[in-house]
Amino acid sequence: MHVLRVADAPVPAPYSLESLSLDHIPNHRPARHDVDREAMPPAAMIIALCTFMCFAVLDTGAKYLVTAGYAAIFVVWCRFLSHAVISFVAFQGWRRADMYRMNSAPLQILRGLLLPATTLFNFLALRELQLAQTISIFLSVPMLVTAMAGPLLGEWAGPRRWAAIMVGFVGVLIVVRPGTDVFSLSIVWSILATLTYSLYSILTRHLAMVESQSSLVFYSCIFAAILMAPPALIYGQMPGSVFDFALLASLGVLGMGGHALLVKASRLASASKVAPFVYSQLLWMTALGYIVFGDVPDGWTMLGAAIICLSGIYIMNRERLIARRDGQKTGSS
Repeated sequence: MHVLRVADAPVPAPYSLESLSLDHIPNHRPARHDVDREAMPPAAMIIALCTFMCFAVLDTGAKYLVTAGYAAIFVVWCRFLSHAVISFVAFQGWRRADMYRMNSAPLQILRGLLLPATTLFNFLALRELQLAQTISIFLSVPMLVTAMAGPLLGEWAGPRRWAAIMVGFVGVLIVVRPGTDVFSLSIVWSILATLTYSLYSILTRHLAMVESQSSLVFYSCIFAAILMAPPALIYGQMPGSVFDFALLASLGVLGMGGHALLVKASRLASASKVAPFVYSQLLWMTALGYIVFGDVPDGWTMLGAAIICLSGIYIMNRERLIARRDGQKTGSS
């Protein structure tokens, strides 16, 4: 899953449940910052929809693999191994010294551990939960990041955004329904994935100011590929078919492809217009869950998801208005 905040993009920032961010793809041209009043080009809309479809297909493939009997840690390792190889080639790692330089090693390492932890928790949740359930919970990431940005980054939200955060968490409670049969260990895994990814996003915003884009991309996947190799090889197994092998190999491709499309969409339209398309992932995940697994989310899940989406969209719009107001003040001073 991937979540993009208006305040984060299009500057290279965090990953999306696959993380939505721009730090995974080389960006050789400056992103376009169009005026908010301009209409979003149809091409940008199509590309944004395809972006989140890639992320939805990635999670669908992961759910298929873990429910087919493959160990979650093995699937996560395959995902990051292919991601590391693609990143090395995309950034021409044999020529880029800045890709290996770390100005803040402890935080880079912590960030490199949070990302595979997020993916592992998510894949563990997908063994039991419907795709619509996991994405509904994960879409609360923008609200968590907004709440955590105050104490961790000094970016305090105003009362309106805090009200939207509280309403959004009501939506999360409706989805997870603690104290009922719906609440299970898989729900806990999904909540942990949301928390670790929120911390990952905060760290990315901080490190983007002091680290190169290529190092943020490379270390976010190479730590996982190395540290997860021993348990993955112990608990993993050879793919049982050509289809399974291709699916395992495609996980990293889908993640990188989604980020590449996100960069393209951000060059055609402003981040404030691209960001709300993250909620289209709920539609993709629900549709794929029904087509591939025959899952139909219940009414409570859809109600909670709707509340989360509306709260997140309000927060994004509020941040856009605040950014525009601050920009006008800066321009007039």
